[in-house]
Amino acid sequence: MERIFINSLLPCLLTGISVFWITKKSLTSKHRSLIKQAKAKADMLLYQAQVLYKTKEVESETLAHQLKQQYEEQIQTHNTSYQTRLNDLKSYEQQQQQHWNSKHKKLDQDKMALDDLKTQLQEEKRLQEQTCQEYNKLKQQALDTLMERSGYTQEEAQNMVLRLLEEELILQKGALVRRYEKQAKKEAKERANFILAEATSRFASDFAVENLTSVVSLPSVEFIGRIIGKDGKNIEALKRISGVEIIIDEESKTITLSCFNLYRREIATQTLKLLIEDGRIQPARIETVYKRVEANMEENILKQAEEIILDLQLDSMDQELKTLLGRMRYRTSYGQNALTHSIEVAILADTIAAQLGGDAKLARRAGILHDIGKALTQEHGGDHVELGAEVCLRHGEHPVVINAIYAHHDRQEIKSIECAAVCAADALSAARPGARRKEAENFLARMHDLERIASQKSGVEKVFAMDAGREVRVIVCPDKINDAKITLLARDIAKEIQANLQYPGEVVVHVVRETHAKAIAR
Repeated sequence: MERIFINSLLPCLLTGISVFWITKKSLTSKHRSLIKQAKAKADMLLYQAQVLYKTKEVESETLAHQLKQQYEEQIQTHNTSYQTRLNDLKSYEQQQQQHWNSKHKKLDQDKMALDDLKTQLQEEKRLQEQTCQEYNKLKQQALDTLMERSGYTQEEAQNMVLRLLEEELILQKGALVRRYEKQAKKEAKERANFILAEATSRFASDFAVENLTSVVSLPSVEFIGRIIGKDGKNIEALKRISGVEIIIDEESKTITLSCFNLYRREIATQTLKLLIEDGRIQPARIETVYKRVEANMEENILKQAEEIILDLQLDSMDQELKTLLGRMRYRTSYGQNALTHSIEVAILADTIAAQLGGDAKLARRAGILHDIGKALTQEHGGDHVELGAEVCLRHGEHPVVINAIYAHHDRQEIKSIECAAVCAADALSAARPGARRKEAENFLARMHDLERIASQKSGVEKVFAMDAGREVRVIVCPDKINDAKITLLARDIAKEIQANLQYPGEVVVHVVRETHAKAIAR
């Protein structure tokens, strides 16, 4: 680079000098000083160019020396690295050669050992064949001797031995099967007891036998006369419309309502409480409040059913199933509340099914619906199993639910873990000490039968079995039954009760026919 610069500078200097000399000749004397100055500048430029040239030359030599030194160092480094790598490769080659020699030597040794083993096996095979020949010879001699002494041919002897072995094996197999069966039953019983114990320990609920009476407290004694009314019209109106027995205790200022039908008793209780709170008590008002409470009861029943479905984390149900589920709150079985029993069964079935590896949610649903037919027996009569299965089928319930409804009364075989869990939970809930009372169920059945016989007659509007089954109050439609027929109707009902039912004492049949007339003055 410096040389190029110097070479380009020299022509410029020469050109300047030439111009200087030409100008010197052509200029006048007054310009000589300028020429001298130009010459001096030219000399100075020449000097500077020479100095710069020498400086650049020295720098070029220094740079060339440095580059040469760096290159030599790199060459030396590469040579050293190459030599080291070469030594490593030679060392690795020696190691591989030693390893190969050792392996080759071991292979030779293994080959020799294999040859020795092969020779040994051949000798053993020869000895084995010789032994087999001797064994077959001795065996044939023994068979000949045995057949000669026993009088059996070889085939007959073999069949006899096989028969004896078969009989012995059958005996051993039977004993083994019985042992495993006994062990399996023992383990199954222990497992079942563990599951039931865990299920009952996880579920703890308050239990009380359902009573047949409700008690309403009066704020003061003066309400007794207002509730009874003039000539007893108010209390008779409440009895007639509700079908419950009413007992007034003046000393304790309480009114006891008694009825085997929990639904009717609850409506009458709520009606009486509202009448006491309102203060206006007379037959027309009683009928109005009773109808309003009856309408509200349906809403409350639906609301209670939805709360139960939510608490049990079940999928939604059809409206009819919800209504029936809520009505089970007012149905008993052997003194045990049907809804409380169904909730217990659902929770217990959940735990049992989960322990057995089944679908716990489906078991809960089958458990809560297994007695749903009991909500229909009071109005429709018949078997609660068939009624429950029919309504669940109509609303598209799961086959496991239908199977549980039938199977918990042995109408079908158990077809799933969930169904088995429901049956076990049902038995567990019903078998608790004090959970059910047979006497109460017999009494309720007799009351139902009394109402059923009377309600089957044409023209009957309402039937109320009262006074512990000693009285049947029948309300007829006045447009269908006239006064002349009510006596005959009472006698027919009494005869049918006498022919079909067993009861202590007497049953009095009261047939009531009422007519109402209303006119509006404008």
